[in-house]
Amino acid sequence: MSLADLEIAACTPEPLNLNGFNPNAIIPHGLTIEHIKAAMRDFLDFLSFINVQLCTKNIPRLESFLMPANFSSMVGEFIVASIPKYCPTVVKNTYHNGHPDILPKGMYQGDSALHAPEGIEVKGSRHDRGWQGHNAEDVWLMVFVFESNTARDVGLGISPRPFKFRKVVGAKIDKSDWQFSGRSAATSRRTITASVTTSGYNKMEANWIYHRS
Repeated sequence: MSLADLEIAACTPEPLNLNGFNPNAIIPHGLTIEHIKAAMRDFLDFLSFINVQLCTKNIPRLESFLMPANFSSMVGEFIVASIPKYCPTVVKNTYHNGHPDILPKGMYQGDSALHAPEGIEVKGSRHDRGWQGHNAEDVWLMVFVFESNTARDVGLGISPRPFKFRKVVGAKIDKSDWQFSGRSAATSRRTITASVTTSGYNKMEANWIYHRS
């Protein structure tokens, strides 16, 4: 298959493995496997539509020109916006940069909270573990792990490949399940972040929601 053919094929994400969802996963605030499945399908449809249209104009796919962190953020933000369409008991946190991303509907005034103890924080990530946040705190964290090209791949000679969700995991993790990662030098501009440790990773993997075989 030619490089051009691979690029065209990569515009269409891989479908979900419908047998890959865990019916025994424990998810709070009335959220179910079906709600999550529907939100994931919405994202795949969205990405397919956008990338096919970009391809007709000879423009690279979204994941091929956005900065990796920006694309990961877009995955998470799309899921946050989509889940409440299907789950009537939760809403998107309307507070700008509020935490967590999803709140129990009606629990907080205006469905808005700068920092609330109840809800679900959502992240998109290409990484299997070591997921990051800006604070070490008690939170119900749900991570959507995916595989896709990045803006660096052309220079590295990596062939086009379609986006796919690899797994979804989630659990309530505590402050002790985070570890801060500081700057490597006094002149570094790297934002100080906290990463989920092995203990947090194990909690989340034990309550896996979706695994692609």
